[in-house]
Amino acid sequence: MTLRFVVGLALFAALTPAHAADAATQKKEARAMCDEALATLYKAKPEMKARISKAPGYGCFSSFGVSFILGGAGGKGLVHDRVAKKDIYMNMGQATAGLDIGIKDYREVLVFNDKAAMQKFVDSGWEFAGGAGAAATVQGKGAKKEAGEGLSSPIDVYPMTRTGLAAGVAAGGRKYWRTKT
Repeated sequence: MTLRFVVGLALFAALTPAHAADAATQKKEARAMCDEALATLYKAKPEMKARISKAPGYGCFSSFGVSFILGGAGGKGLVHDRVAKKDIYMNMGQATAGLDIGIKDYREVLVFNDKAAMQKFVDSGWEFAGGAGAAATVQGKGAKKEAGEGLSSPIDVYPMTRTGLAAGVAAGGRKYWRTKT
């Protein structure tokens, strides 16, 4: 399996909805997912509610990924511009390589520490990242320890595994881009 194949698989997963839903339904689902991800983050780290309310914006993404040495993931989400009070709907694709094995359904919340970083993220969308972790969860219950470090320092990322089993260390790249709707 080549890295090009994995990237293609991740992008295909991100672009192919599980069911044929219209744009309004997809936006409603993305907002509901984001509200759920924020509630989970606030429960684990109550101080984040005040921090996010003061940040120029935040993003929430839902993704499903598979890895066995090489991995790929795809998902959808949104970036909320707090100042403009608008949501920008986006897709996400990820490819990884490393000592990593697993399948997981996860959410991530991104906190933008400045407006320029948020605008650059929305316009160009790249985040290169490496991470390490272990997770064994079902319906949000179980044990997990995750760490992620993005190279774009004005953005803080908070990953949360919902369901899955994964362990390892991997490096990879992610691409976020606006939806066409």
